[in-house]
Order: sequence, then C-alpha cells, then structure tokens
Amino acid sequence: MLVSTDKLHGMLGDPRLVVIDARSYQDYSKSHIPGSVNLDLFAFHWADTTPEGICHFERQASMILSFAGVSEQKQLVFYDDVSGMLAARGVWISQYLSHPDTSMLDGGMKKWQAEGLPVESGTNPFCPARFPARPDSGIIAGYEYIRENLEKLVLVDARSTAEYDGTVIRAARAGHIPGAINIDWNLNLNPDGTFRQDSELQELYKFRRDAKIITYCQGAYRAANAYLALKKAGFKDVRVYLGSWGEWGNLDLPVSRD
Repeated sequence: MLVSTDKLHGMLGDPRLVVIDARSYQDYSKSHIPGSVNLDLFAFHWADTTPEGICHFERQASMILSFAGVSEQKQLVFYDDVSGMLAARGVWISQYLSHPDTSMLDGGMKKWQAEGLPVESGTNPFCPARFPARPDSGIIAGYEYIRENLEKLVLVDARSTAEYDGTVIRAARAGHIPGAINIDWNLNLNPDGTFRQDSELQELYKFRRDAKIITYCQGAYRAANAYLALKKAGFKDVRVYLGSWGEWGNLDLPVSRD
C-alpha cells in the first residue's frame, strides 16, 4: 500500500502509471510530481451510509476515478503533503472498489521535495478511462452495522482528543461512539511525514490480532489513514466507517463523553 519516493521516481513516464495528487487545486497548480493529475478528495464528502447511500457513493466514486484515468490495468499512486489523510482516502476508496494495484507515496510531497526530486507547475489533463465498481463490503461499515454489533467491535476514533471528549463540537451532538478508543491519526506518522514502522504501529494499536476493527473520524479521511496504519501493522479485519461522526453525531444513536 506504500511506495517510496525512489521507486515512484523510477516509474515516472510509464504509460501504465496514474499518479493522483489528492491536494487542493491551488497546491497542485503551484508544484506537483511530473505527470500527476489533480483530484481534490476533500471535495468528495459522504455522510449517508444507508444501503441506498452507499450505492450512490459507489457509483460516484467509480465515475470520479474513471474520469481521472483510473482503470484496472493501471498502476495507481495517490499522494498529498505527507502520508496523509487525503492520499489514504484515495487508497481506501480504490481498494473498496477492488482496484488491484493502488498505493500511497510514503512521505508525500514533503519527502519528495526534501530529496530534490523533480516537480512541475501548471496542470495536466485527465485521460478518462473506465473503472467499474466491484465493491468489497469487507472494508466498509455503515451506522446500522456498528449499532447492531457495537459490543463485538473495536472502534478506533482517529480524531483529536478535543473532538473525542466533546470539547470541540462538529455535529448536532458532541462526544464519541460508546466504547471507542481515541488514537489521533497523527500518531501514525514520523516527523518527516512517512508512516511509522510496523513494530511501532503494533505498539500503538494494542489489539487482538483477530479483532474486528472499525475506524472513524469526522468524515472518513483520518479514518482512512488509520485503516492503512492498521493494515500496515498486520491487522486483517479492518473497516472504515464511511459516514463517521458527521453522520453518527447527527442521528439518534448512542453517544458517550466519558
């Protein structure tokens, strides 16, 4: 799920490669990896995990990635400033739709530029392709699944402590899903913006290896980063709650502030 700066640099120019800059257009247009296209993933929010809502999410995600040039035959790499939430969101979405070869640039633009690797400005056009959705239901969760299985799950709240304890309110109600464990997503990263070593992540996420884990945050961006960290640490059964607190905190569902 991770690709190094050296490896990606050596891959540039390969016609099978699609590199997606998941940052804002403003950041992308100033400086980006040569040949990359821009897909601002902060613009693709989703907070409806009813069965109908998830179907619409699948359809729109497939259309967006297809327009960006993604197909099953392409090797797909996402990046943002660091090994961050935007690139992680892209990797998780493409994995959810069953893309066979998707990864994140470890360290993002911060590491790329620190190593003096080439950049360009301006924009690159999309070369639309066809990427059909084949959803993997094993890596996504909706609010109904969580509500019905609350006692059987390990819930990882990837938000800040202030959001978790309700000091910062970003929904109709404040707090967290009952039983959730707060592990801020920033703890997944080294100071240089790369992911921490597997052993360090295993120390951070001290769960049973067979645990059924669900990550969430406010909008399933930080949760996607926690998902990648947990997979990197060797956990097998990990899902992202797509609606996250933006959905749960606005519905009539259990809430805790303990």
